[in-house]
Amino acid sequence: MIPSGLSRRGLIAAGAAACASPALAAGAGSFEYKGTLVQGGYLIGRSAPRSMVSLNGEAAGRAAADGVFIVGFDRDEAPSAMVSLHEDQGRTLQERLAVGPSVYDIQRIDGLPDDQVEPTAPALLARIAREAELKAKAFASRDDGEGFKDGFILPVAATRRSSSFGGQRILNGKAGRPHYGVDLAAPVGAPIIAPAPGLVVLAEPTLHFEGGLTLIDHGQGLIGMFLHQSRQFVRAGDRVERGQRIGLVGQTGRATGPHLCWRLKWRAKNMDPSLMVGPPLNRG
Repeated sequence: MIPSGLSRRGLIAAGAAACASPALAAGAGSFEYKGTLVQGGYLIGRSAPRSMVSLNGEAAGRAAADGVFIVGFDRDEAPSAMVSLHEDQGRTLQERLAVGPSVYDIQRIDGLPDDQVEPTAPALLARIAREAELKAKAFASRDDGEGFKDGFILPVAATRRSSSFGGQRILNGKAGRPHYGVDLAAPVGAPIIAPAPGLVVLAEPTLHFEGGLTLIDHGQGLIGMFLHQSRQFVRAGDRVERGQRIGLVGQTGRATGPHLCWRLKWRAKNMDPSLMVGPPLNRG
């Protein structure tokens, strides 16, 4: 059995999902899991070792050697999701899940330079395209680990949460993409630590939008993003442990004040990282 408490909300979890209760399922034709089943949330389950995982009929990798796997739900996830496990012995286990809605606010940010909102200079657009290729390669990482299973901790000792996950962004009066991160205000130079173990797949100090950006694969393609850093202490290819210092808070890239923007993505799904903060999987 997977111990209870895995999906207890973190200290900064978004209030819109506070009413979501942890789910547990185990029955004929089903499998055991825990999670916060809301838009931006997640499911962690256990299956037969190396079972193939699929979400809504699309392949989503394999479970670990001990059977642990993760599934992420997007900010705009549909209200119903089918998770399937295809075991090597030929058996398929399925569970149709109800995914609860999350409520997002509207976030207005004014005073940004024009090139941080609607860049037009050819050289800058070429730079942004090159940086997009670097990020796309990193997001394709599928590390055969399970650093997520022991729980996440906060990556910075924040003075406050200055912006929540999922809010609709209005930049200089124009509607932009939703905000896919949690902004944690902290002084420049405050230490940033790895919230869970993983493999560093990108560490770039001067990206146009993100500034100092580090990406960590916490296992099975669950990628943590750490934006606007003033300094980085890791490189691509490094293995990091939970609590290890990876950088310092800054105000680089598109930022109006010193903070860490913490993001989380599972494959193409944009997740709320604050929902992953809580007790570890194996704690009794």
